[in-house]
Amino acid sequence: MQKFLSNQNKLFLSLLIIIFQVFLSKPIEVLADLPTGNAVKDPSAILRNALPIKQVELQELQHKLEDTSDLVRGGRWPALTKTVTKCQSLLKKYQSRIIKDLPNDKQNIAGETFLELKEDLNSLLDHAKLKDKFSFVATRKEALDKIGGLEEYFLPNQFPYAIPDEFDNLPRLLGRAKVNIKTSKGDMKAIVDGFNAPLTAGAFIDLSTKNFYKDLPINRAEEFFVLQTGDPIGEAIGYLDPETNEERHVPLEIRIPNENDTFYNQTFEDLGMYTETPTLPFATLGTLGWSHSNTAVDDGSSQFFFFLYEAELNPAGRNLIDGRNAAFGYVVDGFDVLEQLSKDDTIISIDVLEGIENLKLNA
Repeated sequence: MQKFLSNQNKLFLSLLIIIFQVFLSKPIEVLADLPTGNAVKDPSAILRNALPIKQVELQELQHKLEDTSDLVRGGRWPALTKTVTKCQSLLKKYQSRIIKDLPNDKQNIAGETFLELKEDLNSLLDHAKLKDKFSFVATRKEALDKIGGLEEYFLPNQFPYAIPDEFDNLPRLLGRAKVNIKTSKGDMKAIVDGFNAPLTAGAFIDLSTKNFYKDLPINRAEEFFVLQTGDPIGEAIGYLDPETNEERHVPLEIRIPNENDTFYNQTFEDLGMYTETPTLPFATLGTLGWSHSNTAVDDGSSQFFFFLYEAELNPAGRNLIDGRNAAFGYVVDGFDVLEQLSKDDTIISIDVLEGIENLKLNA
């Protein structure tokens, strides 16, 4: 009879025992699982990507420069130098073509901006050589702001998306607005995006101009999740239209990249789009979201929340808010204030700084 354990099998078994003992004596190393979905977490980058334009050369330059974010965090200076050099090549290659596509009255301004961009890229190379992270990040922000300004020159003259006739009586923001949110802890500034959430942004800007949010408390605070406000003092839980004395409701509205139509009163779950990423994702600290009840998605009226992005609890592309609530803008300045706010704090006022001309009270 053949022996059950040959010499080779004995050696193999001995190795298995040794490996097993090593695993018992040493904890298993667990590698982090990187979230899928929209990896862009910078609010300014999200807002640039959400512009309804198609200028592929300028956007290619934008994305290439944004790619330096991870490189500078990791201190990968040779790779940074290579990426900035590529941006210089793209700028030289596309500049004339981009300017030619602009309206005549914008071409001279764009030419001056490109000269400034050229200087910014030269400075970025110098910062990379000196391994100066602070100066690199500051100069890159200035360069990206200039690129964003150029991209806005390509916005369509007419509002690019259709809003269903059933919502003709609701205010809408046909573009963007900038607001100052004054709180008991300090001021924050936010960009409100009416391109991708016109009715939600319109309701928010309309209520802000009516001083509706003046001295309202933060009525909900969940650590690492949301800070919510907009619940008026008294029995009402939303905005009462003075003409009808009825609560005004804003439908859930969500845009998805490359879709022709905005989705109204349909969640991603309703649409079967469980892994989709909206154009305005809840992917960063200070995302502005519109609140609705647990029983309906079309009964949001005045309450909104600040999303407190926490990567481990609400990773980009895997949170439970995308596709269930409408994002309508982002805090772009004052993050230190946002992180200090609690249920003991108050919204003192919300003032519109720019873009009030984009507000229309109805269709």
